[in-house]
Order: sequence, then structure tokens, then C-alpha cells
Amino acid sequence: MGTKSSNKYLQKASRAKFDDFYTQLADIERELSHYKDHFKDKIVFCNCDDPKISNFFHYFSYNFEFLGLKKLITTCYKNQQVDLFSQNNSEKAIYLEYTGDKNRNKVPDLYEIGIKHLKGDGDFRSKECIELLRQADIVVTNPPFSLFREYVAQLIDYDKKFVIIGSLNAITYKEIFKLIKDNKLWLGYGFKGGNAYFKTPHPKEFAEGVYNKETGLVKFRNVTWFTNLEIQKRHEDLIFYKTYKGNEKDYPKYDNYDAINIDKTKDIPADYAGTMGVPISFLEKYNPDQFEIIKFRKGDDDKDLAINGKYTYFRIIIKNKKINKQ
Repeated sequence: MGTKSSNKYLQKASRAKFDDFYTQLADIERELSHYKDHFKDKIVFCNCDDPKISNFFHYFSYNFEFLGLKKLITTCYKNQQVDLFSQNNSEKAIYLEYTGDKNRNKVPDLYEIGIKHLKGDGDFRSKECIELLRQADIVVTNPPFSLFREYVAQLIDYDKKFVIIGSLNAITYKEIFKLIKDNKLWLGYGFKGGNAYFKTPHPKEFAEGVYNKETGLVKFRNVTWFTNLEIQKRHEDLIFYKTYKGNEKDYPKYDNYDAINIDKTKDIPADYAGTMGVPISFLEKYNPDQFEIIKFRKGDDDKDLAINGKYTYFRIIIKNKKINKQ
């Protein structure tokens, strides 16, 4: 399945609000293995999960002692008319609190988990859930794609650390891009092979090839992890082998901005000190110590960047800091 096909279904899901995708445990384990040192003595909040079936709750409860957590809180949204985020059939939204293994059998037993009812529906924007959010140090979940802007804005407003899943296209939202430019949010390690597979209670909404009947999984290419926790890859210099000198024809300049165009991150020239337009996938390898983000998408005329009258797909204008220092 190509990226355009993935995007179509991701956008459709977002518009229709059937964006309750359940993350696989293996994907959670793979990503969070890079963040272990951040969790010691912290309260983790998973606020878009059905705690009875959430793999986020499973991961943190079974790794509670290994990570050195202080507390785990998990809530889910319960709509009285349709099950939007949850397969839970109770009439009340609940939240779980877990503070560790009491009988030392290395299993989070039911009696060790505090099950509490919420007065409201468990929406992350509700007063109850905001009070739980205030307690938390780190939020880890897969929020609804259709509410991604609002969800991230809340995390920033309450100054929370987070590791969350979202559409790669969220980079193009002006609110999200500003956070990236200001070094308040960046991309995590991503999904294996760039493919994300989720469980969904809405299989009929996806065509064959997107939804796999045998595995019960829906596939998206255009999904990634977002975080504001420091990770190693964020400070690893990219090494380039191409040069601008002698290959100028490979790097056309924009009609409406003084920068060269680059279609693939690997083609960034090692010797170019000026401004460059790179694809949004560059952010998967972006090192703020090495590069400065100048702006996004628009030229001096406030129109999309163009080459010989033809508009390019979204480009991020960057500059190599280290060449300027040489």
C-alpha cells in the first residue's frame, strides 16, 4: 500500500472520528526502550486508552518496577451513544491507578489495581481528566488523530513531558510546526520499517490491502511518534557524501526564495552553507545542534515554494550550522 493510499484512509478516519486505533505492544516496547531513563520516580498518565485492553497500560504495569515508576494512571473516553475509544460496555467511564507489585509475583494483579469511576465521560479535556493530568509527569498514549492539535496544545499548556503517536502530516499544521521550530516537540524513533499496524473496531471502513482480515490490523505508513523527551538520535550528526560544488545542476533554486531544493535528506550537500529546502521526512533525522530550521513551505511572496513555476511538495527551509562555523 502506498503512502497516498494510507493518507486517504487516515484523513477519512480523522474526519469521521473513527480514529480509535489500538497500538500493538511490540511497537510500544520498541519505541519506549529508548526512553527508559526518563521514567524513574515518575507518574505516567495514559489518557486516551481503554485500561482494560490498552497495551500502554499493559506495558507500564508489567514494567513498573523495571522502569522505577511512582504511579501509573490510565483513563478512557466513554461516549454514552457510541463506543468511540473503548469496547467497554459499562455505562460509566473508569480510570485505573497502579502503584506497583505488592505480592512480588511480578504480575499486576487485579486487587493491586485501583479501579475508580469518573463522574463524566473520560474525555481528556474534562475537568476530572485535567486534574489527573496535573498529577502526571509524562503522558504516553495514542490520542485521536482528529483532535491532535488540541491534544498537544493541552500538553504544552500544562507543561507536560510526553511520548505520543500522531500522523506524520501533523508536522504541516502551523501550531505543530511552530513547536518543532522552537524545539518544544520533535519526532521519536518511529515504527519499524515506517509501517504502523493498529487494531481497529471499524474494519469495514477500510479497503482490502489497508485492513488485513487475517491479522485484524489496519496499516498506515504515514504515522510516527512525537515527544519532547531528550533522546540520543536527536543529537547524532548526519553524515553526507554529496557536494554542491560540481553538482549545482542537481540543486535548482526556488523562484520565490533564496534556497536550493533537495528532494531527499540523503542528498543534502556536505559543503553548502546557504539555505536549503528539504522534505518533511528530514525531521525524522533532525539534529538541532547541526541544523537550524528557518521556515516552512512559503517563499518571500508568501506562496508555496516553486521551481520554474511549479510548486513543490511541502518543504522545510534549513541551514547547516556547522558549515557556517568552519
